[in-house]
Amino acid sequence: MPLYKTIQPDSQTTVKIWKITESYNDLMTPLTLKPESLNRVLGMKSDLHQRGFLSVRHLLRSFGYTDQDLYYKANGKPHLKNGKHISITHSFTFSGVIISDYEVGIDIEKQREKIAIIAHKFVDYEFQYLKKDDYEYIKKLTTIWGVKESLYKLFATPGMLFREHFLVLPFMLEDHQTIAWIDYNSRKYRYVSHFLEFEGFTCAYATACQH
Repeated sequence: MPLYKTIQPDSQTTVKIWKITESYNDLMTPLTLKPESLNRVLGMKSDLHQRGFLSVRHLLRSFGYTDQDLYYKANGKPHLKNGKHISITHSFTFSGVIISDYEVGIDIEKQREKIAIIAHKFVDYEFQYLKKDDYEYIKKLTTIWGVKESLYKLFATPGMLFREHFLVLPFMLEDHQTIAWIDYNSRKYRYVSHFLEFEGFTCAYATACQH
């Protein structure tokens, strides 16, 4: 069971990351899925997406939950029946789940050069401190995307735009955290966002708990 990493940012919050090495059949066999989950996974055209979906269910098991404990609201945000907050992500060969007493968001992204091509779509203020000749430019762009995506998942409000409504303060990759702001509907929200790198991937996560 390739549980890759467990992180506990505070006493009420746990992050678990899975490295997807198993086949579809090996992942599917031990699971009991709800009919709608089974239909969803069978309808996926990509083996990688199927294994990502199933690996998330294995992460749920590692927390002591089953697929039956998970449901989604109309805005697409996942919820647990016991009232705990959850966020889910998967990218290529990694998946992640964060569960907390607080609102949470998590994102895993593969570090790829092509993110530079779309940077103008999700970066505005951050261009003030980003330097294209920085050898860490791609990693920093990926971190900014991950921080904004994790906060977007936490906030779960239609109409929010990464470039206009999210702002990530300057950071060093070795800091493993930064401050991010959401400026939306004339209100401002401040978050401490955490991030880490592993095997060419970046994971960012945030909670609504402000210590």
